[in-house]
Amino acid sequence: MPPVTGGQEREVGEGMESFFKLRERGVTVGTEVRAGLTTFMVMAYIIFVNPQILSSGPLAEAGPPFLAVAVATALAAGILTIAMGLATNYPFALAAGLGLNAVVAFELILGRGMAWQDAMSIIVWEGIIITILVLTGLREAVMNAIPLNLKRAIAVGIGLFILFIGLVTGGFVTLGPGAARPVQPGEIVNVATLTFIIGLGIALALMARNVRGALLITILATTIIAIVLNMIVGPANSGFLPNTAVLPTDLSGYFFNFDPANFQTILQPLMPEHLFGVWVNHNFIIVALVVFTLMMADFFDTMGTVVGVGEQAGFVDADGRLPGIRNVLLVDSLGAVTGGAFGVSSNTTYIESAAGVAEGGRTGLTSVVVGILFLVAILFAPIAGIVPAQATAPVLVVVGFLMFTIAREFDWGAEPSATTGPARGEEHDLRAPSPPTPTDSRIDVVFPVLVTLIVMPLTFTITEGIAAGFVSYVFLKLVTGRAREVHPLMWAVSLAFVLFFAVPWLETLIA
Repeated sequence: MPPVTGGQEREVGEGMESFFKLRERGVTVGTEVRAGLTTFMVMAYIIFVNPQILSSGPLAEAGPPFLAVAVATALAAGILTIAMGLATNYPFALAAGLGLNAVVAFELILGRGMAWQDAMSIIVWEGIIITILVLTGLREAVMNAIPLNLKRAIAVGIGLFILFIGLVTGGFVTLGPGAARPVQPGEIVNVATLTFIIGLGIALALMARNVRGALLITILATTIIAIVLNMIVGPANSGFLPNTAVLPTDLSGYFFNFDPANFQTILQPLMPEHLFGVWVNHNFIIVALVVFTLMMADFFDTMGTVVGVGEQAGFVDADGRLPGIRNVLLVDSLGAVTGGAFGVSSNTTYIESAAGVAEGGRTGLTSVVVGILFLVAILFAPIAGIVPAQATAPVLVVVGFLMFTIAREFDWGAEPSATTGPARGEEHDLRAPSPPTPTDSRIDVVFPVLVTLIVMPLTFTITEGIAAGFVSYVFLKLVTGRAREVHPLMWAVSLAFVLFFAVPWLETLIA
């Protein structure tokens, strides 16, 4: 085989720059690779967390095989993230969605006694329906109907949600003793929590000094600190999860065995006895309600993520729209189908993509790098497991802060519509010395924003925050006599969210 010449290398480099439009977006290959590494490091935890949820503890027997889920999780994430980069040229990454996998594990498999293949086939059906909505343009139309203030509220709410996740993961915030105090400060003297605090200090210092690669450096440095502290105090006293922050001494057992059994979950849910049998072997109405619930959660989790990360990256236009969003939504919808077919739950666009964007990632090359790393991670997944959650939690806090800065774009006086600016005669001077009256403060503008921001972190779900914001927005427009300002699709979606909130009651009624 003839050697590759310098001219051929230049052609490959120029082809890459042309395909991903690197110069147009003001980035280099090095920046995109660094951003991809950062995104992967922040979300690689899913390779280990997903099988813990689907295949361990009470699901060790009822759920899919543990190692097979870990392999399929990495494989699906790799394939779909590469597809996202190539099809959209955006730095979005996909993997099995947390929350959705919990529904599969604890509600469908344990709660309803479904075989895991049947439960995953429900995910496939949910993905098929969302894909149809994308192809018909309805999913994109719904996103375009959302008022700009609510879009920004979703982005900022996700930022607060990510920040809260970082604080909880780092051990700085823990579960409280009861209803009177649902959360409380963690034990700072705990070595694992102390590692998080040190890591957060490193991240903030590097960000304040505008150090390139700050987030990736933070993860690597904090992992080294965690390993050292773990060695000093011992695993029993460190507070880290087992098999994390431990430097392996023998690498021979840390590589993947390509036994066919380790791929056994893939395509099992597509067998007719599961894909079609789930509707026959279980209560049809219950299955339909579960599909609807999962569809709503998947639909709006992705919408929130795309809007939030797109806003942070500067991709959205003046009306809060992401150019070429249909391809993004199509890949994401097919991610649900693929995740169900692989037996790992719905794959969705990850909010952790914001970490790569914060590192400078602006093109699909970032996603391609993330996808390749997921595929490579199959070979040495146990080694990647030495990175403790306390090493990635500081990055989540910083990313949450960066997304929160979008709050400066809120229009608190008059609400711009989804496609236009404030209505004539509704502009307000927020610098006026007199305190705002109920009319001036426009409760129909401000309250939906507030409830979106606060419900996301407090309920630990993006969908609940969006639902609360949408329903309160439509309700307040109705009671203030401004119902004509609400887009018809916002009425339809809000009514769907009312049904979404009522699903548990309906399931109980039917049962």
